Amino acid sequence: MSTVRLTTAQAVVRFLKNQFVCRDEQEQRFFAGMLGIFGHGNVAGIGQALQENPDFPYYFVRNEQSSVHLACGFSKVSNRLQTFACTSSIGPGATNMVTGAAVATINRLPVLLLPGDIFARRNVAPVLQQLESPASQDISVNDAFKPVSRYWDRIYRPEQLLTALPEVMRVLTSPADTGAVTLALPQDVQTEAYDFPVELFEQRVWRISRPLADRSLLAQAIAAIAASQKPIIVAGGGVLYSQASQALARFVEQTGIPVGETQAGKGSLPYHHPQNMGAIGATGTLAANRLAYDADLVIGIGTRYSDFTTASKTAFQNPAVRFININVAEFDAFKHSAIPLTADARATLEELSVALRGFQVSREYQEQMAALKAEWEAEVDRLYHLGHQPIPAQSEIIGAIWEAAQPQDVLLSAAGSHPGDLHKLWRAHQPNTYHLEYGYSCMGYEIPAAMGVKMAAPEREVFVFVGDGTYLMAPSEVVTAVQEGIKLIIVVVDNHGFASIGGLSQSVGSGGFGTRFRQRNPQTGQLDGDYLKVDFAANARSLGAAALSVANIAEFKAALQQARQVEHTTVIVVPADREVRVPGYDSWWDVAVAEVSSMESVQQARAQYEQARKKERYYW
Repeated sequence: MSTVRLTTAQAVVRFLKNQFVCRDEQEQRFFAGMLGIFGHGNVAGIGQALQENPDFPYYFVRNEQSSVHLACGFSKVSNRLQTFACTSSIGPGATNMVTGAAVATINRLPVLLLPGDIFARRNVAPVLQQLESPASQDISVNDAFKPVSRYWDRIYRPEQLLTALPEVMRVLTSPADTGAVTLALPQDVQTEAYDFPVELFEQRVWRISRPLADRSLLAQAIAAIAASQKPIIVAGGGVLYSQASQALARFVEQTGIPVGETQAGKGSLPYHHPQNMGAIGATGTLAANRLAYDADLVIGIGTRYSDFTTASKTAFQNPAVRFININVAEFDAFKHSAIPLTADARATLEELSVALRGFQVSREYQEQMAALKAEWEAEVDRLYHLGHQPIPAQSEIIGAIWEAAQPQDVLLSAAGSHPGDLHKLWRAHQPNTYHLEYGYSCMGYEIPAAMGVKMAAPEREVFVFVGDGTYLMAPSEVVTAVQEGIKLIIVVVDNHGFASIGGLSQSVGSGGFGTRFRQRNPQTGQLDGDYLKVDFAANARSLGAAALSVANIAEFKAALQQARQVEHTTVIVVPADREVRVPGYDSWWDVAVAEVSSMESVQQARAQYEQARKKERYYW
C-alpha cells in the first residue's frame, strides 16, 4: 500500500479538496474553500496546511460565527450541492461557531466545522482557554457542539481520520441528514504526522440520488388527491433543494391545485403564477390562509411544518383534513399523521403528474383562487404605495427595493419584523431569489450570509435587508466584504429599536417594554428618555463601505439606483415608522401571555389568547 506522510491538518485539507458531488449527472467540487480565523489552536495545524494548498482558498472573516453564516448562505443558494469548511482556534473562537452550527442544522444546510481543541496528550493541561471538569478529562467546550451538530467527532490520533472523514462526507451530502458536522481537532494532533494511504486522497464523487416513494403509499396518495375537493400544496425548502420548481409548476397547472409557500419555499413558483397564493401560515397572505382554512387535503412538499407554517396548528380547520407529505427525511414525512412519501420532491411530483392525468379541481374552486389572488395582489400594491408621511412605512421600503431589483437578484434577511413582512409582500420571480433564514431567525446572519450568496452567484445583485438592531449586533463583516471585493447593497432600516418584538410585546399587553433605543430617564429610572442618536452611515463608512442616509421614499429609490451603479458595497440607511405595520391575514401565532397580572392590558391579552388557543388542533 502506497502512503504519504502528512500532518493531520494537511491530510484534512488534501481530503477536502478532492471531494465532489454529482446529481443528475452534474458533477462539481463540494468544498469551495475554508473560512475562519487563526489562533493558537489552529495556526500551526490547519493554518499551515492551507499555506501548502493555495488551490484550496482561505477567506479571513471577522467573527467565527459569521464564517458559518457565510457558508450557510453559500450552501443554500447552491441547493446544498456545495459548501465551505470553517476553522477556528480553541475556546471562544470555537464556541463562537455554536450559534452558526444551530443555524445550519435547523435549516438542514451542510457546513463542516473544524474547531481547534485542547491537547490530546493532556500533560500540559490545563491549557489556555481549557474548560476543566472535575468529573472527566475527556471534555472541552467543543462538546457544546453535540446538540447542534448532525455528526460530531473528536480526533485523538491521526489515523482516526481514515474512518471519520468518510462519515463526515456521508452526512454532509445526505439530503435527509445534512446540517452542521463538527470535527474537533486537538491542537497537538493537528500537527502530528502519519503515513496516510494515498487512496484516501483520490478524487471521490458522492452521488446524490432521487429516492422514489414506496409504491403502496404512493397509490394511497394518488387516491387521496383524486378524491379531494379542496386540496392545497404547502411548498417548503425541499422544493428548491430538489430543484423541483418546474415539476411543481407542471403538476399544479395540470391539476389546478393552489400553492402556499413557506419562508424556505418562497420562490418555488413565480409570484404571478395563477396557482401561487403566496405565503402561508402566521405570516401568510389572505389568499393562502383562506384556502388553507377549508382545505380537505394538505400536500406538504419539503416542509417541516414549523409553527409559523401551521399558524401554531390553527391554519387547517376542516374537520376532515388529511395530509400527504413528500420529504426525503422520514422524520418530516410522518408529521401530522400524513401519508408519508419519503422520497425526492421532483421525482415524486413527476410520478404524481403521470398518475393524475385527468384530475383537476372544480371550476368553482379555481374561481375562488383567482378572486383571492387578485384581491391579494391589489393589497400588495396598496402596501407598496401607502404614501405615508413624513417617513415611509416598512412596506413602502420593501416595495421600493422590489422595484429596484431585477428578477434574478436576491433579497436576503433573517430577523426582526422583516421576515414576516417580506414573506407576505416580496414578489419572487424565480427560485433562490428570496433568501430568508427563518428556521433559527438569527440576528447577525444577514451580512455574512449575503457574502456567501454573492460568492455563489456573482452575477446577481444581493440586497441585504436589516434592522438597526440587527446591524448593531454584527456589522463587522462589512470589512470582509470590502476586503474581498464582494459587492452588497445593505439596507439598514432605522426604527429606533426592536420593532418586531416591540409589536409582539404590545400584542401580549406589555406595551413594547424594553424594545426601544432610548436613554435611561433619571426621573423615571427607566429606558424611556430621548432616542439614541446612532450614525449608521458614519459607521459603515468607517468600515470601508460607501454609505448613504435618506429621509424619505423618493430619496431611498434614488439611493438604490445609485448603489446599483457602483461595484462596491453600499449601505443605505432609511428611517421607518415602526407603528405602521403590515396586517395579519386570518392567521395567529402562539406566544403565551402571562396568566396572572396586575396590568389590565395583559389581562385583556390573556383573555384573547385563551380564545385563540381553542383553534389549535392535533392531526390524527
